Amino acid sequence: MRRRRKRKRLFLLLIIGFLAFLFIRSDWIGKWMYPIHYQADIRASALNYDLDPLLIAAIIRVETNYSTGKDSKKGALGLMQIMPDTADWVIQKAGFSNVSEDTLRHRADVSIQIGSWYLSSLHRQFDGNTTVVVAAYNAGPGNVSKWLNNGTWDGTKESVSDIPYGETRHYVQRVFYYYNKYKRLYPEFADQEVG
Repeated sequence: MRRRRKRKRLFLLLIIGFLAFLFIRSDWIGKWMYPIHYQADIRASALNYDLDPLLIAAIIRVETNYSTGKDSKKGALGLMQIMPDTADWVIQKAGFSNVSEDTLRHRADVSIQIGSWYLSSLHRQFDGNTTVVVAAYNAGPGNVSKWLNNGTWDGTKESVSDIPYGETRHYVQRVFYYYNKYKRLYPEFADQEVG
């Protein structure tokens, strides 16, 4: 009987200790819940295209949650969910070679490179306004330019609720949610030098 009580107490103390450890090390739990996969590929593309690696990671999280081989209902391909026409345009403009829909769909490094080049292009097109860039990544630069030019949306994070497409509005909010999570959990990843 005493032995059982001692075991129960020991077991209870171990559980309490483990739970206390988890709460003390909440970043550990956060990193477990919000992992960043393909860090080397993200870092390389961020450096190559002068982007924030956490923005790339947040977009991947929202698009596919780091799962390769996915096609969207609308036909977007790969980890970063690039539409085939956009991918063809990027491949031509950037001079990439040996990229097929299959490699874009199944190779994380290829999808990250193509998606990052496209993000960089959007950054140049929209004067580095990251909120507008994220919206354009989802809705297309033509739609976003139209919203900005006709005054539907002013391009600020504070007025995301004015974005006329519900899907894009929600997309921008989710990307920045994950971006902020990653920024808190992965400061070493965020501290990467970006030109």
